[in-house]
Amino acid sequence: MPGTDPAAVPAGVPAQRPGPRRGGRKDASRWTVLAVLCGSLLLVAVDATVLHVAVPAVTADLRPGPVELLWIVDAYPLACAALLILFGSLGDRIGRRRVLLLGYAVFGLASALAVLAQGPGTLVAARALLGAGGAMIMPATLSLLRHVFPDRRERALAIGVWSAVAAVGAAAGPLVGGALLEHFWWGSVFLLNIPLMALAVPLGRWLLPESTGRATGPWDAAGALLAAAGLFCAVLAVKRVGDGQLLSPATAALLAAGAGLLTLFVRRQRARKHPLVDFSAFARPAFGTAVGCIVLTVLALVGLALLAAQYLQLVLGLSPLQTGLRLLPLSVAAIAAGLAGPRLLRALGPRTMVVCGFVATALAVLSLTTLGLRDDPAVCAGAFVLLGLGLETVLFGCYESMLSDAPPERAGGAAAIGETAYQLGAGLGIAVLGSVMNRAYGSAVTAAPGVPPGAADAAARSLGEAYAVAAGLDGAAGELLRDSARLAFVQGLHVTLLVSAGLLLAGALAALRLPRTASGVPPAAPSLPAARSGAPAVPGAPEEGPQDGAGRFPAPSAPADGPPLPSRVTRP
Repeated sequence: MPGTDPAAVPAGVPAQRPGPRRGGRKDASRWTVLAVLCGSLLLVAVDATVLHVAVPAVTADLRPGPVELLWIVDAYPLACAALLILFGSLGDRIGRRRVLLLGYAVFGLASALAVLAQGPGTLVAARALLGAGGAMIMPATLSLLRHVFPDRRERALAIGVWSAVAAVGAAAGPLVGGALLEHFWWGSVFLLNIPLMALAVPLGRWLLPESTGRATGPWDAAGALLAAAGLFCAVLAVKRVGDGQLLSPATAALLAAGAGLLTLFVRRQRARKHPLVDFSAFARPAFGTAVGCIVLTVLALVGLALLAAQYLQLVLGLSPLQTGLRLLPLSVAAIAAGLAGPRLLRALGPRTMVVCGFVATALAVLSLTTLGLRDDPAVCAGAFVLLGLGLETVLFGCYESMLSDAPPERAGGAAAIGETAYQLGAGLGIAVLGSVMNRAYGSAVTAAPGVPPGAADAAARSLGEAYAVAAGLDGAAGELLRDSARLAFVQGLHVTLLVSAGLLLAGALAALRLPRTASGVPPAAPSLPAARSGAPAVPGAPEEGPQDGAGRFPAPSAPADGPPLPSRVTRP
């Protein structure tokens, strides 16, 4: 063992050989690694939603047109979703830590570009670059956890913390943005990233271990670009549908292009000996069902998060900061569920755990249908607590099942698929639930008695538009339109909540295909070559190296007269 005097080693015990290193501290605890990874993930998750409350300030300062404003908001998630598979599979090939550190650098530079933006075009470019950095960071953090925590029980706790941080970051984005905007200009929402990422690069190089998958033929760069282009077109088309452009020729062209490119990608991967994405994994319930449940969960809830923020601000009249505080119980409950996830997994198993999470989330959504025009903090708090518990329970069970089912050499690709499923579910949720809400709200406004037809048609576009129209009418007519629009929004929200609950119950039925118990990690395919260095495989060697009681990575060893251990994984 490291630090042992070779002369004191008893006869018959094989001598230890020093393991290869490419950076990282030799005594770095796996829990320290978890803290570093979750810290960077928190920044990425916050950045995905922090700009939502800053849109009015950005509009007043940079004067973007409608299309430019749309791209300022959407460039980040579009770039992130399109590039996840590319960078996830690249990390398996060249090193996950290497891709992660590159992501830190790109994220910091993009944040500086956003702070210095003097026009809409520069801000759009900065947001797209932020999305690229996020696509490097997110799958790398999850796949590194797969390497750092080879024991499934400890890995379950690590994934619980990871998924809780991701949920909290997304929920905390509007709260952080609202707090900053009350004292500073809109660029402050990006300014915080610069020093933190400047610190993360050397810290990550010092503490994080490097790991790669096994070298299995050339990396399919053309396939990665094909997937990126297809996902970009598909997600952009879904977002256009959510913006009410379902019948637009551009939307139809994007849908066709996305479907065509992704079909070519699937065919290409099925024909290759060493694909970027192993589509046969989707036939395994622990992987394919988990991915589907992630899509359904996010689809049912992301759109509701935006509607809840509008309800609290436009119907109840809360400020952005008050809205963020009202949503805080959801974040706290998500943290608690993430920390309790490993015990629930051992007690219930993946199937029961995810099914119960779906049912709890559906009950929380149904309880929100009791909300009306008057504020009811107790119902909001109770529903958001149950929502946070159920949401995190589902996501924890799905991510843990999916990542544990994937072979370690494909951990980056598996993490990228999970994150792509999340982004795709978010886009679909905004499109589907947004369309339901718009139709229900619009029909209720136009049917309201006493409202002038022209004013009703304009007010049917959104509640904010209705308030603007009402301000231009006479006192009684304006007040009538305002009250009718608020009531129509609540009615539309109730319809949308019922649809969301139905999607969640469908997810509970789908989760019945998950494994009943959390079995061990499947062994790697024996046909894969041993290592990038060409060293022969050691029969019976573990896929991931052991750790000592203090959580450190001991140097790999091999019998003195045997072959050297594969060097495809570098431990600090």
